[in-house]
Amino acid sequence: MNYRHAFHAGNFADVVKHVTLGALLDQLCGKDKPWCYVETHAGRGRYDLERPEARRAGEWRDGIGRLEDAVDLPDAVVRYLDRVRALAGNERQIRVYPGSPLLARAAMREGDRALLAELQQDEARALKSEFRRDPRVAVHQMDGYQALKALLPPTPRRGLVLIDPPYEAPDELARLPARLAAAARRWPTGIFALWYPIKDRRELAPLRRGLERIEAGDLLFAELSLAPTDNTARMNGSGLAILRPPWQFEKTLEACYPALASCLARDATPEISIRRLTAAPGARLEAGS
Repeated sequence: MNYRHAFHAGNFADVVKHVTLGALLDQLCGKDKPWCYVETHAGRGRYDLERPEARRAGEWRDGIGRLEDAVDLPDAVVRYLDRVRALAGNERQIRVYPGSPLLARAAMREGDRALLAELQQDEARALKSEFRRDPRVAVHQMDGYQALKALLPPTPRRGLVLIDPPYEAPDELARLPARLAAAARRWPTGIFALWYPIKDRRELAPLRRGLERIEAGDLLFAELSLAPTDNTARMNGSGLAILRPPWQFEKTLEACYPALASCLARDATPEISIRRLTAAPGARLEAGS
């Protein structure tokens, strides 16, 4: 596995994913009960956009770079930008981008916890250094899918799992529904957010069918595509499948995604798809209660 997120940090997919993640965590904070955040592929946590990797790829310029001067944004997007700007080094311009673990920490309260898994040694070492003084956060150098077995269910029993793999293995998409179903059985009250890249939508049909067969609660598909979704040579959009989404969470995304599309749009007309599948009464479980 050779994936390094430093080349891609702050790109449009990060922006969409992290706005959604922040909105989910804000929902959990709506109750005066602690929660636990679990991440399977956590990365190093903090990314310097001035480093050669980020400068060479330049993907952040069409992501967080396009939001830096945006105005009249929905509340969830404003909160996300506030958390990004709060990082040391971003006092004048955004030049440091927070990975999901740092954005989760920004939402955490005193009683909340985070369990972070990262397999690559240098990334895990950087992540441990980042959180070395925060007793609420535990970093585990381990395979992300093994973490779904080893770390679930956590304490406290309400919370969220972000599954955000690099998709380097050729069979990764095909195996995800079974992995998610098993994890959902281990943590029957947890919310699960699975991120996936959109290249050719037709390639995602088996993933969607597999996810739709999971009988563990409502399922929300949220997708934003910035280019025609028939070119497998590049990532054209960002998708999230959220198992057991908060009540009416799709309304939050319906307010956010058009604003994000307006800021991030390239030459093509963006496409937004937000679709909630309601589970049968016997399969519906109350998450985050």
